[in-house]
Amino acid sequence: MNWRKWGIAGGVAVVVIVAGVLAWNRYWYYLPGLMEDIRNPVQANHAVAWQQGPAIAPANLPGGKRPPNIVFILADDLGYNDLSFNGGGVAGGVVPTPNINSIAAQGVTFTNGYAGNATCAPSRAAIMTGRYATRFGFEFTPTPKEFEKLVGTFHGNGLHKPIYHAEWEDQLPAVQDEQVPVNEVMIPKMLKSQGYHTLFLGKWHLGDTDTTRPEKRGFDEALGFMAGASRYAESSDPNIVESRQEFDPIDKFLWANLPFAVRYNGGHRFRPSEYMTDYLADEASKAIAANKNRPFFMYLTFNAVHTPLQALKSDYDALPMIKDHRLRVYAAMVRALDRGVGKVLAALKAQGLDDNTLVIFTSDNGGANYIGLPNINKPYRGWKASFFEGGIHVPFFMKWPGVLPVGAKYDAPVGHVDIYATAAAAAGAELPKDRVMDGVNLVPYVLRQVQGQPHQTLYWRSGPYKTLLDGDWKLQVSEHPKKIWLFNLKDDPTEKKNLADSNPQQVASLVTVLNGIDKQQHKPLWPSLFEGPIMIDHPLSYPDKPEDEYVMWAN
Repeated sequence: MNWRKWGIAGGVAVVVIVAGVLAWNRYWYYLPGLMEDIRNPVQANHAVAWQQGPAIAPANLPGGKRPPNIVFILADDLGYNDLSFNGGGVAGGVVPTPNINSIAAQGVTFTNGYAGNATCAPSRAAIMTGRYATRFGFEFTPTPKEFEKLVGTFHGNGLHKPIYHAEWEDQLPAVQDEQVPVNEVMIPKMLKSQGYHTLFLGKWHLGDTDTTRPEKRGFDEALGFMAGASRYAESSDPNIVESRQEFDPIDKFLWANLPFAVRYNGGHRFRPSEYMTDYLADEASKAIAANKNRPFFMYLTFNAVHTPLQALKSDYDALPMIKDHRLRVYAAMVRALDRGVGKVLAALKAQGLDDNTLVIFTSDNGGANYIGLPNINKPYRGWKASFFEGGIHVPFFMKWPGVLPVGAKYDAPVGHVDIYATAAAAAGAELPKDRVMDGVNLVPYVLRQVQGQPHQTLYWRSGPYKTLLDGDWKLQVSEHPKKIWLFNLKDDPTEKKNLADSNPQQVASLVTVLNGIDKQQHKPLWPSLFEGPIMIDHPLSYPDKPEDEYVMWAN
């Protein structure tokens, strides 16, 4: 027996095993993307054949008028200060957003518009159902266990460590099974009862099974991606400029796992033909043309400006006045988003549909702290993943020529939950009567046909962190850290002065209201494995200080 050869072979085996262990310890979070690539490899681009409506519009319509089209455009993680409307804008306003602004200029600005939640998926669930997502247990964002472990154990350089609940790992279902329950009636299903053709484009994030993908929840046609984010292009594309944030564990996970791919009606994944934001806008324009002779509902949910930060070089090159690379990439993405909205508005006009279309624009939540840019939610404090105004106070515009006033402002608090009821009323559809609906039709309030405000209270919850807006008062209750914030938004809209200690009776009264609403909610359908620190007054790229205020966000 050649012991020398066996020794060499054994040594090689040990090296391979050690190298494998080291690689696994460093790159284990790449696993979800690798598994999906095996299960559903990304194919080459192919054209989408949108279903064609009637060649000519029906001559005789009930009531003599075609029901209005409804186009709902949702941005992703757009900061309140990212739009140049009202004097704001990225990098001090050097990136104008004329197309998005035009929706407000030609319609109504809801100056106190609130997101359904401070993170993506629960907010989208509230939109699609007209109900607080906590009413049916969709409390936390669907994420793979690998993501939660990476974020929940990443200490970085912060003063406050995340809390990771390894003991709950066996209770977390596969990410595709983290879904809105199938007995919830979503907007497209409700509108189909009125003869609407229903169209989805973009980011879904509400389930990825044979019963919960968009084409199974009421959409006739669905083009997009099911996960919470997507690449905008291939990194190897010479026409693309990127910014990667080494200080952010979320960024690490996204770069490791996200493909540049979409699906049509649950089919195989394939590559878009261009930069994602332009691709979605161009396909939406084609879908509008295909449906010009029948009423349609379009839910166009751009992934812009969610990470990963990727921009077209042409947009980046158009902004040489911005010297900071990360900010310039982000600004270029905002520029592309506004262009995309402009393409859709132009398509409506080209097909002669703009006068009979209700257009709604908002963001799913506020701008994120983890991109490292300090002014995106200005003047508000807080970020995505906090219930401070920066996390939930979002741009919210509607235009409907001939129905809504032009250039109007409506100041009473409204929410994402109101989009469902507003769309139902526009289409002449009835709301579900077998469940609590949290939203209302906003049109009669804007027109002053109904006295009072749409809501006395609005409510948010994510694990042990809860918030109530009651009139001018806003109460935030946190368990980690154990703290209460009380603000009077009429006097202090940017939440600078905490009145909790000086107003114990007001706190007690609001806690009673909060607890009453809280008891009506469903327990979470799955646990959040981590709670991560969110500094209220600076982004993740800045160093923490002992005096910084923070919340611990559950997923």
